[in-house]
Amino acid sequence: MALKEELESSGNWLFRRRGYLPLAVIGLYVWALRDYQYPLHSERLDHMLEIVCVLISFLGMGIRVLTIAHTPKGTSGRNTRQQVADTLNTTGLYSVVRNPLYLGNFFVGLGVALFAHLWSVLLIYVLLFWLYYERIIFAEEAFLRDKLGDEFLHWAKRTPAFVPKLGLYRKAALPFSLKNVLRREYNGFFAIIVVMFLLDNVGEWFAEGVWDVDFWWLVFLGVGLVIWLTLRTLKKHTALLDVEGR
Repeated sequence: MALKEELESSGNWLFRRRGYLPLAVIGLYVWALRDYQYPLHSERLDHMLEIVCVLISFLGMGIRVLTIAHTPKGTSGRNTRQQVADTLNTTGLYSVVRNPLYLGNFFVGLGVALFAHLWSVLLIYVLLFWLYYERIIFAEEAFLRDKLGDEFLHWAKRTPAFVPKLGLYRKAALPFSLKNVLRREYNGFFAIIVVMFLLDNVGEWFAEGVWDVDFWWLVFLGVGLVIWLTLRTLKKHTALLDVEGR
């Protein structure tokens, strides 16, 4: 198999599993926490760095929110069976970077990777992210090039793949849709909280030898769970989060 076809094939394979395959990396983080210690032996500093990690991950969620909120139906989906694109989205964040959702994913994962306070984990994360998403992007763009032809090539020529060029920004064609965000991003929102809650408590166990759950992490987890259950119920059992044309 030629390299182009091999990259496209592996990219499609990863695309179909992109919803859960990255979770396997969590095992790496847990393993890395075996020798976990508070930075400079300060628990207070550790808590401050945890807040920074949470903010970085939610920065990534913010990028995803700004993307999803202006997304028309048939683009930027969560489909996993095959590539789907009815139209080419070139406004909003798609006017400054071709893959804003994956850029958001990078920052979500970066916040989690920094939780271990180990340069080795950070470097492994960046490498794995690059290898993983490079192939998915290759497969997606091969599909778009074949389906949309010159329209895609013109957009791709002026728009960077991953590092935003803010000077290219064009106002989103569709208005901000909070419903679209709530119905599509509640799982990712809660996943960040659960993963960081897990890593915090595993780190505490290795640092102190006791399972001591921090009160504020319990509050954070509890609030996140209530929000997740509420949005899931609204999506599955009502029409309140339905968005026409999205």
